[in-house]
Amino acid sequence: MVEPSSYSSLNRYAFMLRIRPEAAADYEAAHRAVWPEMLALLKDAGISEYSIYRRDELLILALRANDFDAAWRRIENDPVNLRWQAAMAPYFAPMGPLRPGERFPMFEEIFYLP
Repeated sequence: MVEPSSYSSLNRYAFMLRIRPEAAADYEAAHRAVWPEMLALLKDAGISEYSIYRRDELLILALRANDFDAAWRRIENDPVNLRWQAAMAPYFAPMGPLRPGERFPMFEEIFYLP
């Protein structure tokens, strides 16, 4: 687990997903009740300050982690994450092609005001 005093040393990541327009209400409801074991898994993988923003069907997901790929490798095959991803899969719309090596359409941070 990441201690609050070390947050500033963590990298910030943002990526994009798209939900089906008719799934927005259910997607939001699911995120008002994220399973405690899923939250614990994210924190144990070193993910913190995780936010999801929505505008219509566009989602921007932002988080802090020491290393996004390492954190994702730590959770991707965990049974809790696999169940969560299966529960969320019906809400998502296809995204455009990914760049080589991307898991998600990632954003590059170009400005930050601490």
